[in-house]
Amino acid sequence: MKRFAVIGIGNFGYHIAKALYEAKNEVITIDRNKDRIQVIAPHCTSSIVQDVTDIEALKGLGLDEMDAVIVSTGANIKPSILICFHLARLGIKQIIVKAEDDDHGEILKQLGATEIIRPGMDMAQRLAMRLTSPNILDFLPLEEEYTIAQVDPPPPFIGKSLMELELRKRYHVNVIAVKERIPERFFMVPGADFKVKDSDILIVLGKKSDLSKIKELK
Repeated sequence: MKRFAVIGIGNFGYHIAKALYEAKNEVITIDRNKDRIQVIAPHCTSSIVQDVTDIEALKGLGLDEMDAVIVSTGANIKPSILICFHLARLGIKQIIVKAEDDDHGEILKQLGATEIIRPGMDMAQRLAMRLTSPNILDFLPLEEEYTIAQVDPPPPFIGKSLMELELRKRYHVNVIAVKERIPERFFMVPGADFKVKDSDILIVLGKKSDLSKIKELK
């Protein structure tokens, strides 16, 4: 079981705290709004009414013992900047902060945020990928150009081995795992002789531009 703190229980903060708690983690929620804390209380380990823009207010909360602290304080960027700055001063190792835009995110990085999230933009990218690449079921963005994607194999892949497909040579992508649905099995780094079935899901690593070429296969 891991331990997390979520600061700011708006829409995003509420859902991330609830999801982490339902995944059997210890979750502390913190917000200066008493009503929000009352709403999240049944869905977390403990909830605290506290304005943590002051470093003294943060010191007694034991946040240095958390696996990560997630900051989601709404559209007003000043609280998130102050909280991020204070968390870094306290030596919190993993600070994940919701940013409103690129400039806000860059400021947060400079102040010690280890990860920046943009829920609206991230969801937009996922939706755009799903709509334009219907055979790409899900993806995880890495660096700007690269993606790990779950690919529903197009017809030309069916019945062929990975050696025959030569995906690295032809499309510059690497198959790092395969999910078999019939029967349900999971292979990490499948061998070159693995034959692709229409019920398989290929988990591939490559540039977004190269993955988009796969969707064009019919």
